Amino acid sequence: MSEAPTGGGCCAPSIVRGSGQASATTHPNTGDSGSTEGMVLLDGGDFLMGSEDSRAYPDDGEGPVRPVTLDPFWISATAVSNADFAAFVGSTGYRTEAERFGWSFVFGGLLPDDFPPTQGVAAAPWWRVVEGSDWAHPEGGQSDVRTRQDHPVVHVTWADAKAYCEWAGLRLPTEAEWEYAARAGLQGCAFPWGDELEPDGRHRMNVWQGTFPQHNTRADGWYGTCPVAQFPANAYGLYNMTGNIWEWCHDWFDDTVPSRKPRTNPRGPAHGTRRIARGGSYLCHESYCRRYRVSARQGITPDTSIGNTGFRCARNA
Repeated sequence: MSEAPTGGGCCAPSIVRGSGQASATTHPNTGDSGSTEGMVLLDGGDFLMGSEDSRAYPDDGEGPVRPVTLDPFWISATAVSNADFAAFVGSTGYRTEAERFGWSFVFGGLLPDDFPPTQGVAAAPWWRVVEGSDWAHPEGGQSDVRTRQDHPVVHVTWADAKAYCEWAGLRLPTEAEWEYAARAGLQGCAFPWGDELEPDGRHRMNVWQGTFPQHNTRADGWYGTCPVAQFPANAYGLYNMTGNIWEWCHDWFDDTVPSRKPRTNPRGPAHGTRRIARGGSYLCHESYCRRYRVSARQGITPDTSIGNTGFRCARNA
């Protein structure tokens, strides 16, 4: 392993494998030729984006709350699954960046007790650098996804996600589209279903239960990822918009307000070093990472591959 983790946070430490400084146009790649099977058409329109939650993370740039207007668009009801990604690989022979570089980040709690010592991330030692880990071997060479075909694909970089979307005639959602879809018409709420984390005592998403990172009670039924349609859909028919995995978006990350204009179909800045990821993951817990909310965001270097990050697709209407 010639590259090294650079830190970057408890949720998803960043990797600098390549330049990490690539530029991009201000518009997503055209995604208007793919099938809409498994997708939901959203009307777009006006909504309030962002949050001024006092318990949010200032460096994440969630606020201020601002009005945004979107054109209609399609978005996948679920994240891309291992079965979906396998079809792409089988059709194209595509090799992910983790496969080419030979390693990826794995949550240490998912490794066998007798797994050899590996390099960790100083600021988040639960993240381990595991040789041979990739989308088809999520915990290294001794693991595979044969029993996880309906789970979301992980260990994919932003470029891997973009490659899949282009093959499918689709694209990654913009950050504004993602939040509009996650909110499902509920203005100002923390979660896709409202403000209560567990309404009526029911688990609505896959996040850490217990004491992080030592003990997960699995009260929500899962340790690691769960199937892409495991929990009830939001009012728009979209599954797991929060929890389970972080999802790549098209936009570059920027935490400054001026870059968020225009307010109609915003695309984010034209350049950057980190891409936006949304939704939180199975590792989120209020004690250290309350980023399992619809307004929460983080920036990850685009060549990062990690065991809690995947994507869903969007399409022009």
